[in-house]
Amino acid sequence: MSVKGRVGVGGGVMGSRNAVVSRNLALLLCFSSFFAGIIFTTRQINVIRREELECFRTNCAVPYSSALDFWISVFGGFDCFNVMKKSCTRIWTEPERTNLESEDCNQKPISAMLLNYAIAIDLLVIVFASIFCHYQKVKNHASNNSLGQISNTQYDISALDTKISNIEMKLAAAKAKQQSLLSGDAASGNAKRKYFMVIGINTAFSSRKRRDSVRATWMPQGEARKKLVKEKGIVIRFVIGHSSTAGGILDKAIEAEEMVHGDFLRLEHVEGYLELSAKTKTYFSTAVALWDADFYIKVEDDVHVNLATLGTILAGHRKKHQVYVGCMKSGPVLSKRGVKYYEPEHWKFGVAGNKYFRHATGQLYAISKDLATYIYENQHILHKYVNEDVSLGSWFIGLDVEHVDDKRICCGTIPDCEWKAQHGSVCAASFDWKCSGICRSVERMVEVHKTCGEDVNALEHASF
Repeated sequence: MSVKGRVGVGGGVMGSRNAVVSRNLALLLCFSSFFAGIIFTTRQINVIRREELECFRTNCAVPYSSALDFWISVFGGFDCFNVMKKSCTRIWTEPERTNLESEDCNQKPISAMLLNYAIAIDLLVIVFASIFCHYQKVKNHASNNSLGQISNTQYDISALDTKISNIEMKLAAAKAKQQSLLSGDAASGNAKRKYFMVIGINTAFSSRKRRDSVRATWMPQGEARKKLVKEKGIVIRFVIGHSSTAGGILDKAIEAEEMVHGDFLRLEHVEGYLELSAKTKTYFSTAVALWDADFYIKVEDDVHVNLATLGTILAGHRKKHQVYVGCMKSGPVLSKRGVKYYEPEHWKFGVAGNKYFRHATGQLYAISKDLATYIYENQHILHKYVNEDVSLGSWFIGLDVEHVDDKRICCGTIPDCEWKAQHGSVCAASFDWKCSGICRSVERMVEVHKTCGEDVNALEHASF
């Protein structure tokens, strides 16, 4: 829904460079036209001068006495006969003078006409060159104005894109808040209350059975979930966006499921595996705008969670403002196309074989309110890698963030979590590394919950 059109950054530079070239060519053409006109006129004057000198040489004893006489003759009307009368020392008889006028100097009108044409052409060239230069100046000025308008338009589009995204986020938050009020997550008249933690369970359209397995085990239902919100300040929601076909059968199925359970947080996001980073960013931005909580958590729908243990872990970091809690890792950057977790931007991490920076594994992680707010406020400029857990870790590089590596958040399933529970170290989250979640979670979630789950009264007695 956001405006995605963009103007190329280099357009303004290239446009300016072309404008400079056109201006230089225009100046060169103007000067060339001017000098060409002068050369043409000079050649015509030389032709006329040779004709006049020939006229005098033939009919006079003496040619022009000086160059000044020539120019006087030229601009005085081109009268060969009158000049000869003043300049020649030889006295001619009247019949001879008549013959001179009719024979030797009859080229006088032609020469004068040619010179007049030459001067007129030169003037026209200068006039047209001046007009062309003025046209180019106006054109370049208009071009510069157009470039300025393009730059302003680009800025306006970017600003509009940001405003639209913010409106979408607020709309999503308003919808979620309405759902929260209807389901009893916020006490009447106290919608701005403080919460302890918001847990977003990442899910997909095809994961209905996974969601049911979570509802049947570690996620309280009905009045128990409302009581959890009211007494413990813990909000739990399945997080999902929309299908590529708005209002299609997939969206209608989620809407029907929401009518029954009322436990969804719908995002202004189009679902897709390669869009997990964008979904994670949208989730945190929406959640922090909707609920004022100490922590915001993301967990997969094929992971088992012990809520009391998770709450106890996070309560120990409650006074920290920028904290990032999870099972920290630094896996290899996979540059081979086609493999699972392939990294298209592997070149950014140096030579082949390098590892990622430290980040929490994607099965479950928690961030403080300050970090969630940071994501919300900078969502338009945060880079998205193809792997969402890598993306989240990259957003905190350069910030003063405390990374908390707690292995209780990444226990294995049976027998690992069972053995730890028997020895008094209950796991906060359990999954199988080889499956990046509980293998066959729909069938095994109940088994893991019975074997590795905390005491049924643990959450009720817990104090955060």
